[in-house]
Amino acid sequence: MSDFNRGLSGPATIPADMSVDLGLRAFMLGIYNKMALGLVISAALAWVTSSYPPVRDVLFVAQQTPRGLVYGPTILGLILSLSPIAVLLIGQFAVKQSPRSSGIVYWLTVCLFGASLGLIGLIYTQMSIFTTFLITAVAFGSLSLAGYTTKRDISGWGGFLIMGVVGIIVASVVNMFMQSGVLYFAINVIGVLIFAGLTAYDTQRLKLTYHQLGGNEAALGVATNYGALSLYLDFLNMFLFLLRLFGSRR
Repeated sequence: MSDFNRGLSGPATIPADMSVDLGLRAFMLGIYNKMALGLVISAALAWVTSSYPPVRDVLFVAQQTPRGLVYGPTILGLILSLSPIAVLLIGQFAVKQSPRSSGIVYWLTVCLFGASLGLIGLIYTQMSIFTTFLITAVAFGSLSLAGYTTKRDISGWGGFLIMGVVGIIVASVVNMFMQSGVLYFAINVIGVLIFAGLTAYDTQRLKLTYHQLGGNEAALGVATNYGALSLYLDFLNMFLFLLRLFGSRR
């Protein structure tokens, strides 16, 4: 019986495992590639809206203050900065419908966020933006790899982390009126930790999603767009919180 098992059972499971493993790698690689392209597009649009005067002056306005020249959004710039949130809320049903509709939601969100991020190019120095981006990329890569390779089930983190996101949103709104430097610092530190956790959590969740979909091509196409959007938002938020903590202002 042992010879029979070694002769037939062993080879039957190895190709299956290899097939699943290769499919999972292709799935995750597709997500990472789409996310990376989204970051490149966002960076290009941010550069245009911060450096091209006809566009910059429509979206952002400079005001002279005792601290020097301070940039802020115009009415159109404020609408632009809020529009990605509206797209995400309205597009929630579309993200799960088809690869095409979920792809439209992803690329539209990427473009709107990128255009609105031109403001950070007017507030922070190019060197601090570049340095913070590299730090974020290294941290994101390490955290995502940890989420992919860990044998520990971290699905229980989800509810806690989402509650944390809601908490920092509420605290940010409150601090718009309080203008507390201590609260501002705490929000950014906690924000970095929350989105660091979400990076690992979302990576493991996407890995599990692949196994649950069982080779359904349409569902995998939707999951690729949804996964790229999740990781894009994790990276972007971690970058912004780190920039607020360590970035050098102009």
